[in-house]
Amino acid sequence: MAKNGNDAEIDEGLYSRQLYVLGHDAMKRMQSSNVLISGLRGLGVEIAKNVILGGVKSVTLHDQGVAEWKDLSSQFYLREEDLGKNRAEVSQPRLAELNSYVPVTAFTGTLTNEYLTKFQVVVLTNSSLDEQICIGDFCHSNGIKLIVADTRGLFGQLFCDFGEEMTVFDTNGEQPLSAMISMITKDSAGVVTCLDETRHGFESGDSVTFTEVQGMTELNGCEPIEIKTLGDICDTSSFSDYVRGGIVTQVKMPKKIAFFLLTDFAKFDRPGQLHMGFQALHAFEKKHSRLPKPWSQSDADELVALAEEANAAQTGSAKQEQLDQTIIKKLSCMAAGDLAPINAFIGGLAAQEVMKACTGKFMPIMQWLYFDAVECLPEAGDAVLTEEECAPRNCRYDGQIAVFGSKLQELLAKQRYFLVGAGAIGCELLKNFAMMGLASGEGEVIVTDMDTIEKSNLNRQFLFRPWDVTKMKSETAAAAVKLMNPSVRITGHQNRVGSDTEKVYDDEFFESLDGVTNALDNVDARMYMDRRCVYYRKPLLESGTLGTKGNVQVVIPFLTESYSSSQDPPEKSIPICTLKNFPNRTLKLPGAQPLEVVEAVYKSLVTDYPHSWEDCVAWARNHWQCQYNNNIRPKRCPHPLEFSTNNDLHMDYIMAAANLLAQSYGLPGSTERSALTKLLQDIKVPEFIPKSGVKIHVSDQELQTSQFKLCPIDFEKDDDTNFHMDFIVAASNLRAENYDIPPADRHKSKLIAGKIIPAIATTTAAVVGLVCLEMLKIIQGHTKLESYKNGFMNLALPFFAFSEPIAAPKHKVTKSIFHYSSRIDWTLWDRFEVKGIQSNGEEMTLRQFLDYFKVILDVFAGNSSMLLHHYVTSVNIKKLSRLLGYRMRGSCRWPIVYSLFSQQPE
Repeated sequence: MAKNGNDAEIDEGLYSRQLYVLGHDAMKRMQSSNVLISGLRGLGVEIAKNVILGGVKSVTLHDQGVAEWKDLSSQFYLREEDLGKNRAEVSQPRLAELNSYVPVTAFTGTLTNEYLTKFQVVVLTNSSLDEQICIGDFCHSNGIKLIVADTRGLFGQLFCDFGEEMTVFDTNGEQPLSAMISMITKDSAGVVTCLDETRHGFESGDSVTFTEVQGMTELNGCEPIEIKTLGDICDTSSFSDYVRGGIVTQVKMPKKIAFFLLTDFAKFDRPGQLHMGFQALHAFEKKHSRLPKPWSQSDADELVALAEEANAAQTGSAKQEQLDQTIIKKLSCMAAGDLAPINAFIGGLAAQEVMKACTGKFMPIMQWLYFDAVECLPEAGDAVLTEEECAPRNCRYDGQIAVFGSKLQELLAKQRYFLVGAGAIGCELLKNFAMMGLASGEGEVIVTDMDTIEKSNLNRQFLFRPWDVTKMKSETAAAAVKLMNPSVRITGHQNRVGSDTEKVYDDEFFESLDGVTNALDNVDARMYMDRRCVYYRKPLLESGTLGTKGNVQVVIPFLTESYSSSQDPPEKSIPICTLKNFPNRTLKLPGAQPLEVVEAVYKSLVTDYPHSWEDCVAWARNHWQCQYNNNIRPKRCPHPLEFSTNNDLHMDYIMAAANLLAQSYGLPGSTERSALTKLLQDIKVPEFIPKSGVKIHVSDQELQTSQFKLCPIDFEKDDDTNFHMDFIVAASNLRAENYDIPPADRHKSKLIAGKIIPAIATTTAAVVGLVCLEMLKIIQGHTKLESYKNGFMNLALPFFAFSEPIAAPKHKVTKSIFHYSSRIDWTLWDRFEVKGIQSNGEEMTLRQFLDYFKVILDVFAGNSSMLLHHYVTSVNIKKLSRLLGYRMRGSCRWPIVYSLFSQQPE
């Protein structure tokens, strides 16, 4: 087994997406951390899964309990045949498969002080308050970082203690800011002015340094300077006079923060009501050796009394003026519940805190976090849950039945959902679907994804293993989920969603669905699915992640706006002339105009057609001379480069370019650097002279009949042996050298060239937990806008925001049907709907269609007979069909805005 440690190389092929979130330094610190996770129920296994995927040095799983029926509602590595077995021992081999670099062991003994000293981070789940305080005291006094996580039904709790002096190296994970300077004053304040057209984004307290300043060169490369007041940096009165130019760049400075002991409750800003409720739960469990029974009113009353006692014993800000008995009783009623979505959310957050503890990357939670999703319960006026309805049934869904009752479980089993995408979000969704029992009866989950599994997927798409690489994602994910819950009915497709697959995902398919869940990685596909859901009036659950940032949007027919109703603000851009002629970052490769492209095609097929490896090397050398010397000489700002076989970057370019050319022409390549050097010494580089008398193939047929053949190469960023990234890194850094721009390493170049989206398993797990909470509301039939929640989070800060979805905007429209007018209210969900097939199975005729429309016109306009007469006599059938979009088969739908009316918004 490969191992992590201080001297271990980071496997960039596996961790590439996570590296763009954490960085190499943080990854190395994490690879030196041993982590203990105590409690292997649903929350514990979720945390363990994310931490193991992250790549710590080792993970030890601790649990002295055995698997029970209620565990199966969220512990995805326990099966029915594991009942009665130790949870840690059963889970260990399945968790160990997630990452070959992380040794995973099980421990079933008592957590002694001596044993705890082996670890840098300790995570407690499913633990008593006495155990939390005892272990917390020891960890705090011995420099061991502690995380306590707990979930009770729709409630969650998280606590962090990282010691009295925790160093955070990067509080937010954002790229350092930089700005171009237009002026620096020479005085005691040293006021820096940036270019007028840019917003620099700096704040008081930020530290900055300077480069490329002309005149006041004392600032170049200086130690980080703190911005005391916005614009002022330091006393520059003794410096040289400022002439022009310069770049100011933010420097991330380490920050020291202090944590307090678990028992020092009064020192934290926290939701006091839930804090008292969880204290009361610990007291109840200690008194009765059990949790309150699901929806038992007598137990709920007792928990309120215990919460009052706990509150009375508090002092200072910890003491609540008055307890909210309603929320305490709800906590009691569902304390025995164990829900996969809540565990996914709290587990994702807890695992991210483990990574913060190991790395010092991002700001930790200070120190308590409480979460609840009580709006998932039946809406007011719906059926009231009873103790009998929610009693355990010795089935795998007992943990969920304890919260919602058995009727919801029956609804879940019948659901038919379409999941679009089986990547990171798709894998997490499928796991939660299996635990919830979605489509475990008459229903079905259809998942489609046209991609195959790659090595880089394994770091966060946890349903896949190394032996699955090159297999189809959808089929592999479906098979993995069936192992978690054999009763789930799931079908894998390999189709791209779009207009070309509408014969597959047609009217009949969409009409049969109860909802759609997106797990997509591009906006175009999201907008397409959004249009389909609006057309078929199906609820849509939309989500996405970007590093530590995540969002959830719920789209409900007739209630909310759609995904496409609003868009993110455009990203910052710069004039293309500036980017092309004066780049200031290593971003672009040499471009070409249409005429240059035509000439290049001619060279490729005629004058420069290679016949050997030596020809490829000669072409690469001449191409280097053209791009980085000859074409640069006439220009003012960049400077030409002189080729040298002693320059590694120059040789990297020649090696990659020659091999790519050889691949294109089906010729053998070479990786022998010494032989390449010898070949280059014999190549005579001619001066650039424009050629004349060029003949270009004018048709595809003429080109095909020629004797020259080319083999197109598809760009693949993750194959380190194909020379694709070698060429891009060398080419972009050579151009950077032309302009005296600092070079970019291979890792950063791959991010830009491959358009890679930074990703980490923790964010994905947390986002999907929120998605599935919204699904529970949809399946229960919630109708109130305030019941649903759109969410945004940034685990780096940490920051969480929840809001009601935006209601579907209502438009008051003046409609004109020929010469008659009236007003109606409509939203994007409204339309006229006509069934083209009658009850007797016959298709509707045009006359029947017009007669049917009389009813609608009578409602909206009056005097429909006159209107229809005018309509029939003035519009021919072909024009009518085209105008109305009438189809002779199936159903006809027209959003009101596009059908019979001319709109005049009021």
